[in-house]
Amino acid sequence: MSCRLLAAAAIIFSMSGAYAAAQSNDLVKYCKSDIDRLCKGVKPGDGKLIGCLKSHQKEMTVGCAQALQKIQKQAGK
Repeated sequence: MSCRLLAAAAIIFSMSGAYAAAQSNDLVKYCKSDIDRLCKGVKPGDGKLIGCLKSHQKEMTVGCAQALQKIQKQAGK
């Protein structure tokens, strides 16, 4: 796993317990290749990776799009 993904997972884990862990697992599981491909130069933190993924929604894989949509829905955004 890349350092960028580990850092992103750590940030998401810090949000709040099991909820954040489930989100992080989905993001890492379904978006790793998309983050590496679409957001290569983006440093995690302050929602930058999620923002990058949102800006590339039409280019991301179906699994990542669904994981991101689930995270947004649960966060009420």
